[in-house]
Amino acid sequence: MTGKITLQDSYQARARIAGRIRQTALVSSPSLSALCGGEVSLKLESTQITGSFKLRGATNAVLSLTNEQRTAGVVGVSTGNHGRGLAYAAAQAGVRCIICMSKLVPQNKVEGIKSHGAEVRIAGRSQDDAQVEVDRLVADGMTMLPPFDHRSIIAGQSTVALEILEQAPDLDTVLVPLSGGGLISGVAMVMKAVNPKIRVIGVSMERGAAMFECLQAGKPVQVEELPTLADSLGGGIGLDNAYTFEMTKAFVDDVVLVSETEIAAAIRHAYFEERQVIEGSGSVGIAALLAGRIENPGRCVSLVSGQNIDMALHKRIIDGEDVDVAAKTKGGADA
Repeated sequence: MTGKITLQDSYQARARIAGRIRQTALVSSPSLSALCGGEVSLKLESTQITGSFKLRGATNAVLSLTNEQRTAGVVGVSTGNHGRGLAYAAAQAGVRCIICMSKLVPQNKVEGIKSHGAEVRIAGRSQDDAQVEVDRLVADGMTMLPPFDHRSIIAGQSTVALEILEQAPDLDTVLVPLSGGGLISGVAMVMKAVNPKIRVIGVSMERGAAMFECLQAGKPVQVEELPTLADSLGGGIGLDNAYTFEMTKAFVDDVVLVSETEIAAAIRHAYFEERQVIEGSGSVGIAALLAGRIENPGRCVSLVSGQNIDMALHKRIIDGEDVDVAAKTKGGADA
């Protein structure tokens, strides 16, 4: 790991992005509380300006660029939400932005990125394939801002933990969607720095849970990327991972996995019981609670990371239709 990311980095990021991102609400969930026997609240990063927490890290990273880097422009690889956040942050700062994506990214997320003025390039069927195009653009002089394994990105994402601690100072457990680890590593670092007794649990999908497999192996390994309702959690962590693997291993207490059926049930629960439209990746904490995977949650916050779901897919899910995840991402996928 190249230099520790600390609580001070989190506070500095918060000051840097103040006024450029939205402080999101923490809302109580009576239905989940009754079901789980704890006091469950939802941190609605789904209501962030670009529809996910990714705007925090992207904004912090763009505002940390040198003048030379700003002039050359930025490039990123994304399964959707990072790209949307980076496109928005770059546009606000007047910086050129190109987002490279795989064919697995849902079309609604591609269009969302384009709507913020970024150029989108589709390459291959995985984030690794898209990374090849990123590397070419970096060789031409652009600055890569990756979706998770970057100091400024992690520090920016960690600011959500500062908000949670202010909104729920007596917190026992926090559930965090887990993909490449940019969110959970920053959140867990802050939580453990403030109160080591807070339990931080990562939640991922069963299909292609890259960080989980890497933790099991004890090192970064290649993991096949598979279609999933939690498409924002897809992709590997990188064999040369510099930050998030070690931070996740050091600060996260446990990782649980949820099935596609459980993710769909959580999306339906969020809609009918919480009156929230959320994407699959944002629902995994709720899915873990509904499935009884979280023992003794106590005062628990489930971080709802995003809302950028294709609304036609959302309707099929809430109508109770069987959803073929392989078909639903065909021809078009998110980080």
